[in-house]
Amino acid sequence: MVNRELAAQSAAERVQWALQNLPGRHVVSSSFGAQAAVMLHLATTADAEIDVVFIDTGYLFPETYAFVEKIKQRLNLNLHTYLPKRSAAQQEALHGQRWLQGRSGLERYNQENKVEPMQRALGELGAQTWMTGIRRSQADSRTATPFLAHNGKRYKVAPIADWSDRDVHRYLTEHDLPYHPLWHDGYISIGDVHTTKSVFEVDDESQTRFFGMKRECGLHETAI
Repeated sequence: MVNRELAAQSAAERVQWALQNLPGRHVVSSSFGAQAAVMLHLATTADAEIDVVFIDTGYLFPETYAFVEKIKQRLNLNLHTYLPKRSAAQQEALHGQRWLQGRSGLERYNQENKVEPMQRALGELGAQTWMTGIRRSQADSRTATPFLAHNGKRYKVAPIADWSDRDVHRYLTEHDLPYHPLWHDGYISIGDVHTTKSVFEVDDESQTRFFGMKRECGLHETAI
């Protein structure tokens, strides 16, 4: 019923609805990927002090770190950066390059470097409502993404779930917001350096992340 009502609203109205009707503390997460500025702008326009969670795996592109600083300054973000408990060097010394150890190795890597830090962030911040910029058109695994979900621990809100790439471009242009700098080099989905490729390096878009083995890193597959 609520999702039907939210479907009739604009993305900005959905953010406002979440802030007014769902329990706080409210947080918005961002990977600072290709089109991240959209959700960050929507959230901070509605609440300038909203907590922004960023997971730094230690394997991000130099351009991503520069993009984080650019958007942080532009939108005056209340940014909380979370890292894995073990350093990249320590993990590789003990386990090798797990992203090259098949799907199971990749999932173990993602669990330690992405899922656990996000669980820790949401727990330490006392988040009761988590906003995210995922969209149904991004991957087959996201086609059924609702605007609002509840996993027994917290609410999860996806205000731009129904947006197309054209909607994203229109919003970025209207508000003079940048794409991630690697977007212009053919990187349509940007994560770690070792599991991200541009469209010019692969035969199919599905291969631009995680060698085509999967599209999700685990953050939106499990009940965090």
